[in-house]
Amino acid sequence: MSMNLSQKLIQSHLVSGSLEPGCPIEIKIDQTLAQDGTGTLVMLELEALGLSKIKTEVSAQYVDHNLLQTDFKNADDHLFLQSACRKFGLWFSRPGNGVSHPVHMACFDIPGKTLLGADSHTCAAGSMGMLAIGAGGLQVAMAIAGVPFALKMPKVLGIKLEGGLPPWVSAKDIILEMLRRRTVKGCVNKVVEYYGPGLANLTAMDRHVIANMGQEMGTTASVFPADKAVRAFLKQQHRESDFVEMKADEGASYDEHDTINLSNLEPLIACPSSPDKVVSVREVVGRPIYQSYIGSSANPGLRDFTIPARIVSGRRIADDVSFDINPTSRQLLEELSRSGDLTKLLEAGARLHQTGCGGCIGMGQAPATGRISLRTVPRNFPGRSGTAEDKVYLCSPETATASALKGVITDPRDLDMDYPSFQEPEYLPDIRPLLQPPQEISVTVELIKGPNIKPLPNFDKLPKVLIGPLLLKTGDNVSTDEILPAGAEILPLRSNIPAISRYTFSRIDESFYQRAIKLSGDCFVVGGENYGQGSSREHAAVSSRFLGVRCIIAKSMARIHRRNLINFGVLPLLFENLNDYDRLEQGAILEIDEPIVQLKSSNSVKLLIKSSGESIKLRSDLSKDEFEVLEVGGMINQVREKHLNTGK
Repeated sequence: MSMNLSQKLIQSHLVSGSLEPGCPIEIKIDQTLAQDGTGTLVMLELEALGLSKIKTEVSAQYVDHNLLQTDFKNADDHLFLQSACRKFGLWFSRPGNGVSHPVHMACFDIPGKTLLGADSHTCAAGSMGMLAIGAGGLQVAMAIAGVPFALKMPKVLGIKLEGGLPPWVSAKDIILEMLRRRTVKGCVNKVVEYYGPGLANLTAMDRHVIANMGQEMGTTASVFPADKAVRAFLKQQHRESDFVEMKADEGASYDEHDTINLSNLEPLIACPSSPDKVVSVREVVGRPIYQSYIGSSANPGLRDFTIPARIVSGRRIADDVSFDINPTSRQLLEELSRSGDLTKLLEAGARLHQTGCGGCIGMGQAPATGRISLRTVPRNFPGRSGTAEDKVYLCSPETATASALKGVITDPRDLDMDYPSFQEPEYLPDIRPLLQPPQEISVTVELIKGPNIKPLPNFDKLPKVLIGPLLLKTGDNVSTDEILPAGAEILPLRSNIPAISRYTFSRIDESFYQRAIKLSGDCFVVGGENYGQGSSREHAAVSSRFLGVRCIIAKSMARIHRRNLINFGVLPLLFENLNDYDRLEQGAILEIDEPIVQLKSSNSVKLLIKSSGESIKLRSDLSKDEFEVLEVGGMINQVREKHLNTGK
């Protein structure tokens, strides 16, 4: 039977289950990555699991998010992560080396391998012919410990690329076109696989741009073939020997299918405040801008900085624009310096920031209130930039640069110049020596814990009768940025659950924390469609659970956040009848009797509204594995019980 590439990658790592869409499966994980925003919990979880040595082929920990050292917290976390890597046997990338995804791509990505990352944009590695999936930190910790990754077999959406990109149109416009067609929830429980003649002129890093933002459509993974473009990239990184050709079988089919003719694309832009509010740049030209920001894991390649440098060469940016350059790795910064393109950017008036995630995660570079910021980042959720009343647009480096020159949103095709030429160099400086390799494992290595690093809270099992108020009711497409925000004030607290929980739901309802603390008991939260989209941060689930949230009821849920809730003992339920969403009012007292017993019997439960005596039918799509996790109050409890029962 002919298989597409996604099926081949899953089949070659299948531990249990079948390739039938929707079937529960387990797959072997070859590699893992974490960044410092998620990695502190991963390391605390490894400690709680009692791990002595990693079981994966490669596991790496990057410091790229929490780079601002305004006090001791981030610096302490960096030392903790470094000591944990020494203790457990992980690679460590220190502050300033660069953003995890392009650095991992340069150092470790190998066609045919699986990668599980504690960052939702881990799917970027699909550009290399890998199966790369974002997940919560606890599942990544389990994978490091050798536990297969459980999920439901996704459908495979095949996207045939035809034609070639016109001048002033680049890879960012391809993924924006996908978002325009599919929306932020259109690819949940799907792998998006790209193939066809249009790939011929897309480099591995162009594909990274597309694969990275697959997460913004809710995809499980994005997959590209490993062909001559991938071989060229590995050669450029001094790793050509790691190349393995990976492609779909002749005559392979897909569960769903679509075609994009690249020749017909034009510059696109996503308007505030969702990645799928995509229009042509032509429709919004002339709007004054405050900031133009280039960088992030979504546009991390050399061309994404070189093309802007050559556009602004000999010119000056507009007086009212902050032209922010966020290099994505030391390797890239070194090459830009060598080629002279960095000088072109600086002479034009650019502001140079340190290599890392920076403003993409709200760690500095926040725009002025109510002013437009054009960014090449993957997300523009409300307030993610660090400014509450932000107006962030997502666009290509070409559009961002043209607009910086003019001071207003500008279609780059309207610049009075030819499209700059760019050719990838045959080799780039080898970045691998900058990473610290695993050391000889020694249980005597002490974990360095500063005063802000607190142990994981202990959570009890689900009660037999779940009763409490509906403490918060939210709308559609609530992101994890809104459930537990990022930013320079909050990110440094990620290793301290009691402290960070104070910000839970603060972007939606500033009173939530105080109401939850005053309640000091169990409560419910209700959401609309696509609840929990966006970042993989498990803190959004942990902080909710810490404040007493025991059940989330929604019309639909994003894959990663749903599993994070389960991992920490929060029951995710769905409306059987979507109209019942309107029947639940914030403040109502809700009750579910014997939730696990009901769900095991019929995959549904009866929710009683105590104030009116009415009831609502709710359903679940829990697997056997997920039932087991929920029954004991979370995955860490499950592991502990297994150890107790086996005497290990």
